Amino acid sequence: MSLSHTTIARLFACALPFLALTACRPHDFPLYPANYREYAYVTNGDSNTVSVLDVVNMRLDREIAVGLKPVEVAVSPTRDEVYVVNSGALSALGSVSVINAENNTVTATIQVRRAPVSIEIDPAGNLAYVANSGSNSVSVLDLKARREIADLAAGEEPVAARLSPDGKTLAVANRKSGSISLIDPVARRLRATFEGCPGTSDLVILPDSSKVFAACSAGHQVMILALAHTEEHPSAANPQPLPTRPDTLEALLDVGQAPVQLALKPDGGEIFASNALSNSISEIYNTTDEVGGATMIGNYPVRGLVSADNSLLYVANLHSQYVTVYSIDDGKLLSASQGGSIRVGDGPSALAFSAAGHLLFAVDTGSNDVAVIRVSSRSLFTYLSTGRAPNAIALKNFNIK
Repeated sequence: MSLSHTTIARLFACALPFLALTACRPHDFPLYPANYREYAYVTNGDSNTVSVLDVVNMRLDREIAVGLKPVEVAVSPTRDEVYVVNSGALSALGSVSVINAENNTVTATIQVRRAPVSIEIDPAGNLAYVANSGSNSVSVLDLKARREIADLAAGEEPVAARLSPDGKTLAVANRKSGSISLIDPVARRLRATFEGCPGTSDLVILPDSSKVFAACSAGHQVMILALAHTEEHPSAANPQPLPTRPDTLEALLDVGQAPVQLALKPDGGEIFASNALSNSISEIYNTTDEVGGATMIGNYPVRGLVSADNSLLYVANLHSQYVTVYSIDDGKLLSASQGGSIRVGDGPSALAFSAAGHLLFAVDTGSNDVAVIRVSSRSLFTYLSTGRAPNAIALKNFNIK
């Protein structure tokens, strides 16, 4: 029996961990203390499971049964917990599974509304906001009490909710109504609604909480909203804050066709729109509300992720077997010799860095695996198997006490 070049390449790649852990570890991997743990959690939409990947030992640790059709995963910033959104059946309520990361078991299930698709955790790790696309609402969860404490009205088919860094705004992307809902998360009331963003699919909020950028995936634009702001000048004569500037529509920028996702630089600089139908990315300057230009990037780009040093943008191209790399400072796609086209599995759809930043994980929806990429050389390290139709990933690191 003869093996294809692709099969031989996969077999060779799968043998790499054993070589790397001996010869390459000092150069490519940090030296972990004995009590250090790091896991990647991958939701498998067609298996109703989460694959747990051991990042320290580079292996599949286990597969955990969760709810029906898991579609999103997030980690607690303060506790060793992981939260999995189970979209469930269209006619039934969805749920959030709580995983204890120390022993990787499901410890609780929180019921939400119909067809939940995303989750946002507040910085304190106490509250979660779940967008329920089938109920036109956002569930507010008390993560300590393991229960829903509020259900906030949104637009039609909300698919993403983002909390501003100052905690004063919850922005919700409503795909079917083509709108953005701005909610006061403290008062838990709707503050404003902005329409005219067809197929709203993703949101980013600047680190200073001044603006929201929304991807209009059914068109070719990105909407920019200036968020309400209160100038505070407390004094004996005027102890109350001055009047609040209202939320306003600041700009509608033309990008490529079907911008499905937005990637923000960690330093809060440029934003990159993945234009799925144009096979390109658009670079947006958030200080001037201008589009710097578009770059052909790959076949159906759906996810971008910027490196911690703000220098490189990694892009997952769903209708291919490639993650491509764009140099932000140079304003161009890296060449093949520079590691600008990294071959992974079929249908890369989600990306995540390891805590130390030395590895990049690419979720391959078509081939049911995760490609592990060395960041230093921008080359494939190995593949780790998952369940069927993996679709999202999040990493959690901690020390065992």
